[in-house]
Parts: sequence; structure tokens; C-alpha cells
Amino acid sequence: MMAKNYQGIHFGTDYYPEHWPRERWETDARLMQEMGIQVVRMAEFSWHKMEPREGQYDFDWLEEAITLLAQYGIKSILGTPSAAPPAWMINKHPDILPIDRQGRRRGFGGRHHDCQSNATYRKYITGMVTAMAKRFADNPNVIGWQTDNELGNSHGDLCMCDSCRRSFQGWLEKKYGTIEALNAAWGTHFWSQEYNSFEEIFAPLITVTGENPSTMLDWKCFCSDLIVDFQQMQIDIIRKYCPNHFITHNCMAFADKVNYFDLNKELDFASHDQYPGGFYAVMPHEYNHDMAANLDITRGFKHQTFWIMEQESGITGWEIMGRATRPGQLAAWAEQSIAHGADAIVFFRWRTCTAGTEQYWHGILPHSGNPGRRYDELKQMIARMQPVMDEIEGSMPRSEVAIVFSYRQEYAIQIQPQHPDLNYLTQVKKYYKELYRRNVPVDFVQDTDDFGKYKLLIAPLQYLMTPELAQRYFDYVKGGGRLVLTMRTGVKDAHNICMSDRELPGTLGELCGIEICDYDCLRDVLVKLDTSNLQVESAQVNVISERETGVESAAGCAGSKWADIITLKGAESLADYASEYYAGSPCITQNHYGDGAAYYVGTEPEEALMEQLMDKLLADAEVKSLGASEPGVELAIREKDGSKWLFAINFNEEAATYEVPADFEIVQGEVKGTLKPYEMHLYKKFS
Repeated sequence: MMAKNYQGIHFGTDYYPEHWPRERWETDARLMQEMGIQVVRMAEFSWHKMEPREGQYDFDWLEEAITLLAQYGIKSILGTPSAAPPAWMINKHPDILPIDRQGRRRGFGGRHHDCQSNATYRKYITGMVTAMAKRFADNPNVIGWQTDNELGNSHGDLCMCDSCRRSFQGWLEKKYGTIEALNAAWGTHFWSQEYNSFEEIFAPLITVTGENPSTMLDWKCFCSDLIVDFQQMQIDIIRKYCPNHFITHNCMAFADKVNYFDLNKELDFASHDQYPGGFYAVMPHEYNHDMAANLDITRGFKHQTFWIMEQESGITGWEIMGRATRPGQLAAWAEQSIAHGADAIVFFRWRTCTAGTEQYWHGILPHSGNPGRRYDELKQMIARMQPVMDEIEGSMPRSEVAIVFSYRQEYAIQIQPQHPDLNYLTQVKKYYKELYRRNVPVDFVQDTDDFGKYKLLIAPLQYLMTPELAQRYFDYVKGGGRLVLTMRTGVKDAHNICMSDRELPGTLGELCGIEICDYDCLRDVLVKLDTSNLQVESAQVNVISERETGVESAAGCAGSKWADIITLKGAESLADYASEYYAGSPCITQNHYGDGAAYYVGTEPEEALMEQLMDKLLADAEVKSLGASEPGVELAIREKDGSKWLFAINFNEEAATYEVPADFEIVQGEVKGTLKPYEMHLYKKFS
């Protein structure tokens, strides 16, 4: 059983001692200690430094840094360096370099220049991780490991070499058993694509025209499984030699190359890299929901608290830079991470590097190494939050609303979006954003998770449908849940083949009480809606000031991208189309089933429509908000052992107001209900 040797550690930084002279290291350690830093992550890109020549390992410099930092009360996390194979290795084994969809071999000089199925490369990784683990297994100042770095990042169309082709063939044979079963599942009779054996199957290099959607879905799932296996190889080694160390990985929220639910299964906790400035803006409040969603999906990977392994600490940028952060902004972003479930914040990076690609990805310290505004701001934040972190460690929000997130659904929509602008993640975030601005906590769940603890379950674009998943939705609604399904639900089977046994939305038609015999792809047009039946008396929007772009009248409601033309089969219409040839036909429906209800939304709601729809959904499900706030002010909550901590954070450049229930007592902050620019107030409630 892993020792909980990371508990009580809440603030750290990513440190690269090999970038700086040894005589500087102690200065860094002293400044870290004074700032309140408790842990550093090191070595994730230091392969050549640790193995300058094949088989010649040198960990003395790293151990020296670990020992020095420990003298200042700072523990270390080590990263396995498999994202940066050195030049000597690539020159000796150029087949380690990956092949892209156009058949081009990518070169050395960046990072992630590797084929993750390559047996030779895996042999080198095994040697390196084994040597590292043995060396530091009994070092009391090493508490954990990070595998690789941002797995899936930079591998969008990689790798399609012969090794990956053979691995794909083996993955398919394990899944289907016989080539006849694969041919049937993929519909290879179309365009003479039948295979006589698994050995005939190609990696999906770019074609002359078109591609098989079923092949592409399996390829995407194979790539995800390959990355999971690539990580597991390293986990097994570390577990063998370092059973008392934790293992984590720095994920990237909604990045889609690898299924992060799968990647995190064998990790002790999830970690995430959070860069609000990566949007290259001063963080206008329309981006807040993106940052909050990143944190909530990370919490959902294991349904537990998590770490931020890279939290922005300055201007972002490689070749092009983002905006400078405003005073207080870095602290507000870190506090947002904490509010959504982060138990530790590790800032990237300690000092801005002077060489390489990331010379302008700024750290806590500038190039000069002299502490300045960023150092002082984060030092003050750490001093203020360290006692809070000790108290709230392990606490989680208890959300009444969940959004189903599925990599397979996303992959299928990517392969055939149908509308040029239809995007799975955009659809998911539209629903999330409306809940976020109302200060309603949200969990992200897989379609295999327990739905029963949620009053409202939103499942956008359930494009691929299986009997098992359909039954889970039936059971949820029958048991009293409120389920929201959307356009393009129940279109295809698990193999990405269109179903033909009944009208859309397939077997879920009974649950929704509807039938869809026709639809319209809304190219460059919005469809108007009549939402008179959608009105909710005394709707609680929980936004203190009217949104600037809001449309109040029902006549102003519209849908985009898609229009399912619905026939009622027991459901009632909540909104009808008011334009196009199907004007008067239902667009949004509600059907009571068992003790619950299923809602079907046949279009992508524009802003005013989404507002009215969410009024209805929250009222019907009796979901409560945390409070009311002006735009740009976020309310979030964490709970544990009968205690609740409510965070109010202002992301605006000017003061803003909010309202929270009277039974919450303010424990940080001056004027209750009024926040200064980038200020955070903290409340506590005892049950």
C-alpha cells in the first residue's frame, strides 16, 4: 500500500537545476523556502544529463540537487524523461522517430520525437526508469514520480510507422478474433476494402479521398490504448522498486489523443497543467468557464482531488507571447484551481530559461533570477492559503449535476462532424458554461460511472449507442433522474456504423417519447424557435447583472448547426421551430418515464435559448445554486466531514459583487459580498 507521503504538501515549483550553475542552486533553494515552496518536480526532460552515453548513467548531479533542496525543507518529485530521447540514441536508432499521416519521418530537435510502440525505444526507457528507480528508491527526500510529460501532446497524427502498423494489427486481432468479424464490423464491403488477414491492414496514412469511419475510430482508440500501455510499462518498474512513492501524470484537461480516464486508472492521483494565459488574453470572464471546466474534468478522471503539476506563473509563449498578467491575477488563477479540487499547486516554472524553445514561457523568477512582482504575489498567496490547504485537503464538491464526457463520442464526431462547425467539445462546454455562470457545481463522468447520485445528467451528442449504454440511461430516468439528450443521439453503433433497425434516436426513442424521420444540416443559417412552452416562472438565473449579449424575448431564441425534425410519440413539446419548412415542428421535448424525465434537444442552442432551457432543467430537477454573482465572479465549493468551504473569486479588473447564503461565515476577506480586482473571499459552514 502506497505511503501517503505527499499529504500536507500543497505548494511547489518545477525546477531545472541543470539549466543553471551549481553555485546558484543554494540561492534558489533559499528563495523557495522563503516563498513557502515545499516540493519541486525535476528531471522530466533531462535524459542526456542522466545518460550522456549509452549505458553510462549519471545521477550524482540530481542527487546533489535533491540533497541541497532537502536542507531547506523541500521534497522532490522525479519525472521519467521518456518525452526527450537524446541525440545519440536517435542517431543510432533513427526508427525511434515517428512517422506522420503523410508518411514523413519527424526529426530530432523538439520533444516527444518518439514512436511509443518501438521495441528498441521501450528497451531504453526500461533501462533508464529502472536505473532511476533503483537509485532513488530509498532516498527520503524523493516522494513521488511523474511519468513522461503531457502524454499525447505533440502526437496528434503520430505515429504510423511499421511498428505501429504491426501493433495496430495485433490490437485488432485481440479485439475481433477473426478477420471476418472485423470486415463485418467495419463494413469493408464498401469500396472493396475487405481484408483477407490482419496482416493486410494498414496504419491510416492519408488517402487519395475519403476514409473508413470505422477504421479511424478503432485507430484512435488503439492510439489511446498504446499510450496507456506505454505509461504502464513505466508504472510497473516504479512500483517494483519504489512502493512507497506516489505516481502521477500531468494531463492536459480535454486534450483528446489519449483517454485520460484510462490513463489515470493506475495512478495514485491525477495531475493537470493549467495555463489560463495560454488563451493569449488578459482573462476576460468569457474564458473563465474553460479554465473551470479543465479543473472539473481533471477531478473527474479519478473522482478525487488532484494536483496541478504546472500552474502558470508568468507570461506564456514560445515563438509568440501572451499578455502580461495583471497584479493579483496569478494568485486568483491558483486559487481557482484550489477551489475546484486541487490539493497542491506546483508553479511552472521556477526561473525563466535563457535557451531553447521556452525562453519566453515565463517563470516565477525572470531571466535575471531576481525576485520581483510575481514572486512577491505568489509568496503572499502561499502564506495566506497554506493553513487553508491543510484544513481542506481531500475535500470535494458534491455536485447535483453531471455532464457525460466520452472520448469515443468525440472521436466519432471528429471523424464525421457532418456540419463543418459541429464539435463535440464545443457542445459539451456550451452546457457547462451555462451552469458555470449560474454558480452550479458540475461533475464530469464517464458513461460507465454511477449516474444515480445526480439530479440532472446532461449527455451531449450520444452519437454512438450500445444496448448497454441505452439501458443505463433508461435505468437512470426510471429511477427518478432528469436526463438531457441532444441532436445526433443514437445514430451509430459501437463500430461507427449507421444503425438501420428503427428511426432516430434508435432505442432511446421510447425513453424520449419521440421519433426523428428527417433532419436539416443548418449551413450558414440559424433556425428560429418558439419557446413559449419553455418559460419558467421566477427563474433563478443567479447572475446579478444582465449579461451584455443576452436576448430576453422568446422570439429571439435560435438554434444552430442542426435541426432534428421531431414527431411526438408520447412526449410534450417545450419549443417548436419558428422558421424553415418545418416551422411548427417540435425542437425540444420532455417525456416522463418512470419516476424521472428525459429531455431531447434537437439543435445546438444559441445563448438565449440555452438560458431558457437551463432555467427549465434546473427548476424541474430542483438543483440549487451556490449563490448569485456578477459576470467574472466565480463561486465554487469544497466539502469534507460536515464542513463546507465556499470560494468567491473575482477575475475582473474592477471590483465586483456577489451574494452567498447567510449561513456561510467569511474566514478570509474584508467586505462580505464585494471583491476587489482579482481578490478571493473564503467562507466556511459547519453542518
